[in-house]
Amino acid sequence: MIAGIAHVNLTVPENTLHLASEFYGKTLGLTPRAVPSHQRDRLVWFDIGTSGQQVHVAPGPSSDFETSSGRHPCFRLESVEALLQVRQRIWEHFERGGESAPRAADKPGATNSGASSPLPPYVLAALDSE
Repeated sequence: MIAGIAHVNLTVPENTLHLASEFYGKTLGLTPRAVPSHQRDRLVWFDIGTSGQQVHVAPGPSSDFETSSGRHPCFRLESVEALLQVRQRIWEHFERGGESAPRAADKPGATNSGASSPLPPYVLAALDSE
């Protein structure tokens, strides 16, 4: 029987793995994981805490990025306080701008765009589109 998820694979446009590394590693705080040598420069991996679960990021076909999509990972955080800290880091990255910055972000203290969601309040949905 299935007992959990070992990893999920997210795709990004070609030549943007370094941007994904900055966002998932530095902004979200996931721990970078070594990739097998034959896949280096073609994938980035991140551990999700000590859960044994991982996020893998790889380039996808350009057709995947031609239109907006509602596809997104949704991360459960350890507490409401942790959620607020991550939301603050995302907001700061959005405000700072740059190629790896999110295209949109909720300002901490403002109305949460996911507030009408049935998700518990300690879950972060990271959208992959504009």
